[in-house]
Amino acid sequence: MNRTKAGAGRSSSGHDPARTSIPRILTTTVGSFPYPSWLAAMPSEQSLMDATRVVVDIQRQAGIDLPTDGELYRFDMNHPETNGMIEYFITPLAGVRTAIGRLDTLEFQRKHGMGFRRKPAGVVEAPLGEGSLNLPADCERSVTVAGNNLKFTVTSPYMLARTLLDNHYGNFESLLMDLAEVLAAQVADLRCACLQVDEANLPGNPEDAPLAARAINRILDAVGRAAGSNEEGPKRAVHLCFGNYGGQTIQKGTWKALIAFLNELHVDHLVLELARRPESDLEALKQVRPGISLGLGVIDIKVNQVESPEEVARRIEKAEKILGAGRVGWVHPDCGFWMLHRSVAERKITALVQGRDLYLGG
Repeated sequence: MNRTKAGAGRSSSGHDPARTSIPRILTTTVGSFPYPSWLAAMPSEQSLMDATRVVVDIQRQAGIDLPTDGELYRFDMNHPETNGMIEYFITPLAGVRTAIGRLDTLEFQRKHGMGFRRKPAGVVEAPLGEGSLNLPADCERSVTVAGNNLKFTVTSPYMLARTLLDNHYGNFESLLMDLAEVLAAQVADLRCACLQVDEANLPGNPEDAPLAARAINRILDAVGRAAGSNEEGPKRAVHLCFGNYGGQTIQKGTWKALIAFLNELHVDHLVLELARRPESDLEALKQVRPGISLGLGVIDIKVNQVESPEEVARRIEKAEKILGAGRVGWVHPDCGFWMLHRSVAERKITALVQGRDLYLGG
């Protein structure tokens, strides 16, 4: 590992002006990012667009190769703590009632037993439809202000289905696959560099892996495949983690239990939590098929301590020693930054890029 000073010679934009080739290991963020405080004070459409510019530019100035819009497209004053990861997708759907009563809550707790969620996000009372959900318009707004080199994130249908109380289908698989169809129709028209499907529930429920893979693949297969389009479309990524709620891990499990699931995904690269995982998880990932590029979490988002570039470089070095040269295609934080102060998040992504550059000898 090259121990020269990381980031030396960088321009104010965070990029090395002398670098003309693409690094063999790329950097990205996972999704959410602390929003500017003034957005909450005046959450207008113009403020939302301005905040998106700020959040994307922060990442680009740090040198992030593939930034996200900070998931500001689904900013919701009523759910800032989760950045609308569930409610944003469920509330607009046809066939779903979101006024939740006492009996709904009791029935949901009886059927699901989801320790981190006490009541359902919605009650399914009729066949699911897209309703007023409009992901292409949301993606277009982000791309308009930040350019095409952007990753857009969508919550997995499996995770969404687990938050619903089903009073219509009577069968989880039917509910799940109808929900996947709704989302698949939406992502067919996305114009971005990469579409990432986020799944934070399955790692704690590996027995559902075959069903979850079918639902997620339905979306991945539809990405950028709008009728009449001859373009390849966005790259496809899947992010999996063991949960992040207020700095707490809410799912127990191992990557070893999910290897078959990972190999089933129709994906270009994975985005996996690994910064605070045991070494045995890295060993297990050697079994992921070669056609899938591995993205490894090397920044711990559940703590305020900012990693040094040397620490990040050591984590990448350790991973490549176990996985083999060329298997690591991406490095990133374990999950989104929504719970951290903006100054901490900014310093962590700077350390991410500098650590990658240090490891590669940049």
